[in-house]
Amino acid sequence: MIYVDADACPVKSEILKVAERHGLEVTFVANSGLRPSREPTIHNVIVSSAFDAADNWIAEHAGAGDVVVTADVPLAVRCVATGALVSGPTGRVFDDTNIGMASAMRDLGAHLRETGESKGYNAAFSPKDRSRFLETFDRLCRRAKAATPGTGDQK
Repeated sequence: MIYVDADACPVKSEILKVAERHGLEVTFVANSGLRPSREPTIHNVIVSSAFDAADNWIAEHAGAGDVVVTADVPLAVRCVATGALVSGPTGRVFDDTNIGMASAMRDLGAHLRETGESKGYNAAFSPKDRSRFLETFDRLCRRAKAATPGTGDQK
């Protein structure tokens, strides 16, 4: 299963293409505004507008062998802890080897913004980011299929 933190996710169409190629189900989770799909493998979950409601839903459902797409580092921390395979929309993989540093850097950035030392501007999403995401996401989907009995490629 693929879980997507869908609010402001810039790679939804890429996720659908790769998921279809691998025969994996996708669940988009957002506070509002998801386009319905007729595909039985695509699910939309609308959560309340409460703070972190989408993150909480994903963290409660994602587990070992699932793929999660999120730019939210605290959500990535929670999902990595469950054994999920996690990628940001720029293709950055979050795993046991780097999630501690990613979390520390996020906290440092928040502190610098709060103290006025940093304006906190994010780089624009680029075609290179999209390409890197496609490569990473395809690799994570293959790993998820290999880890889940009965979902391997049939020849």
